[in-house]
Amino acid sequence: MGAHHHASPREDGQGHRAAAGFGRAFAIGIALNIGFVVVEVVAGWRAGSLALLSDAGHNLSDVLSLALAWGAAALATRRPSPRFTYGLRGTTIMAALANALLLMIACGAITLEAIERLRDPALVASDVVIVVAAIGVVVNGLSAALFASGRHADLNVRGAFLHLAGDAAVSLGVVVAAIAMRYTGWLWLDPAASLVIVAVIVWTTWSLFRDSLGLSLQGVPASIRPEEVRAYLASLPGVVEVHDLHIWGMSTTDVALTAHLVIPGGERSDAFLAHACRELDHRFGIAHATLQIELGDGEPCALAPDHVV
Repeated sequence: MGAHHHASPREDGQGHRAAAGFGRAFAIGIALNIGFVVVEVVAGWRAGSLALLSDAGHNLSDVLSLALAWGAAALATRRPSPRFTYGLRGTTIMAALANALLLMIACGAITLEAIERLRDPALVASDVVIVVAAIGVVVNGLSAALFASGRHADLNVRGAFLHLAGDAAVSLGVVVAAIAMRYTGWLWLDPAASLVIVAVIVWTTWSLFRDSLGLSLQGVPASIRPEEVRAYLASLPGVVEVHDLHIWGMSTTDVALTAHLVIPGGERSDAFLAHACRELDHRFGIAHATLQIELGDGEPCALAPDHVV
């Protein structure tokens, strides 16, 4: 039997250096949101607006989310060590999952308070709410634009973009609700807007939560179809069986694979294995692949059954 390992140039941390390259965007986004949180808390308290206060809480969680994502992206560029043989790339998955959970917790708190306000609506200074929420549209829109170019390449950057773009949409909703409340006098529109905020947050966060949870459990990244990977490996010259196939995310950008290929008396050269690994990277984005060749000469592989790990 023989084994071959292949890693593309991306595998040395280039993907996360790119994410860490958003350091300026993270710093600007954090600074803008901290300043806006202060404005929202003061204005929301004076105006008696739950919508502004709940959005301030959401923006504060965004500050923490941005800080976690930024820190994880920096840690992911560290070199592997004898103890952490993959480096600290897994911190990006942990940060993405933590960000999603923080938002879900915030949603629960906002929902409880909004329900209470629906039972007992309070007077709201709608003019103040309109002005502050309009500022939020600009602040969050500009912040989201900083991460737009990297949202497809890294789950952490995608999380930052979704948080901020969602905030811009939510602030716009608050503006609309406050205008309607000013002209109708319907005080219940303020807590109702808070419930809309919750719905938007949950909707934009669910995919982040699902994908980061899957990666934390060493699941196959959502962008990869394992049956297509298996089919490609089975189509290689001389391969009669593929087993012990495992695909998982080492981080939010790096994907690894191991597999056993049964090739009775067939091609077993380094060139064959190197070509297969390059194609795995090119076709599926799997940059860290290890393939083991078996001869199928009568000695069964203990890891051949799919249910054996």
